[in-house]
Amino acid sequence: MRRRLFLALPAAATLAACTSGNREDPGDRKAPRRTPSSSAPPEPRPRTVRRPTVLAVKIDNVRPARPHTGLREAAVIHVEQVESGLTRLLAVYTGGRLPQSVGPVRSARETDLELLRQYGKPILAFSGAQGKLLPLIDRAELYPRSPAQAPAAYFRSSARPMPHNLYLRPARLSPAPDKEARATDLGLRFGEAPAGGRATEEHTVRYPAARYTFTWSAARGRWRVSMDGGRSGLTPSTVVVQYGVVRDSRFRDRWGNVSPYTETVGDGDVLVLRNGRAYEGTWRRASAVEPTVYTDRDGQPVAFADGQVWIVHTAAR
Repeated sequence: MRRRLFLALPAAATLAACTSGNREDPGDRKAPRRTPSSSAPPEPRPRTVRRPTVLAVKIDNVRPARPHTGLREAAVIHVEQVESGLTRLLAVYTGGRLPQSVGPVRSARETDLELLRQYGKPILAFSGAQGKLLPLIDRAELYPRSPAQAPAAYFRSSARPMPHNLYLRPARLSPAPDKEARATDLGLRFGEAPAGGRATEEHTVRYPAARYTFTWSAARGRWRVSMDGGRSGLTPSTVVVQYGVVRDSRFRDRWGNVSPYTETVGDGDVLVLRNGRAYEGTWRRASAVEPTVYTDRDGQPVAFADGQVWIVHTAAR
């Protein structure tokens, strides 16, 4: 029997803690307001705390930011292209299962706003943003929680250099109003593997300055994730390579590099990796408020394997 992924999401409401005081982190523009520091690095395998919220966290993903903390508990991890051909991660936590700490946390991009719209109105934890993007974040259908808005929830580790040392303690975030939580269908369906597909032991997705390799482990029944040739320790059950339009946005980073914008509304090709096989199909998202639907070449919904899902957004082939 197939099941669909439903999330308990907060209904729209006023968030008293929100302000427009975001600033980019030191690696992007200006330092955020003072955040508590910590001499101890975050735990490599943190225990979890349970809290009924939906949380998205923007994660640094250059070499000095690895290994990451708190990503094993994420339900979905999105990979997005940013400036200079590099990538960042957007980790989505659901069902109230949150890590004790997560990071390193970095700044938001315009792509996040449209992508996250399909999650209803989640909390977005991020280190800051480009100044001209801040008004769009304030108006977006989400609850922003930057260090400027929730300083007690963040700390810097002395084990790493700035700006790759900012971490979030999710339990210290003020929750989004959720008295009128509703079930939202994200379009993700879990169940038995579809028929067909081709045996695949390994698949690599390349960006101009980054690459991800997913290697099937039959012993674990999961895909091992390598980033730029280094093992991450992360093992999703399903990997979705979503091909689409990646174009220039109107924003630039502090060095003048144009920020790419990945379109997540529309349609395109998709490659789904599960159970050691690859399935070709299509993705379609009619509007920002609707979920992304994944189907095979015959138009039938593609069911994912139980466990963490990675959605790798990349330019069309």
